[in-house]
Amino acid sequence: MPELPEVETIKNQLIPILPFKIEHVYFSPLTNRLVKQRDFDLKNHTIKNILRHGKWLIFNLSPSGHILSHLGMSGSWRTSHTPLKDKHGHIEFIDYTKKQNGVLTYVDPRRFGHFYILSAENFKIKEEQLPIDVSSSDFDEDHIAEIFFRYPNKILKPFLLDQKAFPGVGNYMASEICARSGILPTRLIGEISADEIEKIKKSIGIVVSGAIETKGTTFSGGYVDANGSKGEGVKHLVVFYQNFCQMCLERGKLTKVIKTTLAGRGTYHCPRCQK
Repeated sequence: MPELPEVETIKNQLIPILPFKIEHVYFSPLTNRLVKQRDFDLKNHTIKNILRHGKWLIFNLSPSGHILSHLGMSGSWRTSHTPLKDKHGHIEFIDYTKKQNGVLTYVDPRRFGHFYILSAENFKIKEEQLPIDVSSSDFDEDHIAEIFFRYPNKILKPFLLDQKAFPGVGNYMASEICARSGILPTRLIGEISADEIEKIKKSIGIVVSGAIETKGTTFSGGYVDANGSKGEGVKHLVVFYQNFCQMCLERGKLTKVIKTTLAGRGTYHCPRCQK
């Protein structure tokens, strides 16, 4: 599933093609599952800017309105010079004035994405419901402590996947954040100290920046960016999908990573580094 770093990568790759005038719009017959709200016709609107919040892409339109796009489990926005002709391309915009990258296609094999075309008024309602993004400066140690205070009986790693509390964090990120914080993923929130909260905050930054630097993280048959390329974020993983803890290896020690299942999700930890 595209997580914060993957969505941020796609956003960064789309921004150079802006402004993008939507002169042609195509929705495949299968988009009923994707398109949740359509307040107006997109034709002749211009995408003037793209933002990211959590795992959402926000397309700001001119003269007014917004697109909200969640990539679900397998979605991506792809740029191309000609129509992509991908059987999983379900939404397509064309700007005929562009000689390069004049086609913008939403590709989603599993069709679990969400797509909203919202008026300014309806977007404001949605925007007010969005929690603080984990990469925001407002998402500091005090904010994490406040969240933890409200949910002392939650288990750490599954709680990191709660998009109302940690918007943008996905499964591989949650295991990596726990590992880099030196905290077992099974710890109860109420047991986590102030010092450990500081480590969690720092680890979120390390995991996010490392994955963005390598244009996201691709596992077998998974995410591709706006250019159709795979991300190389696996280079930064220390426990997730690893046989041995990479932090231990850096210190000359060989520690086998333990894989368990928490709340139905594969979870990886190092029995030496995490307490």
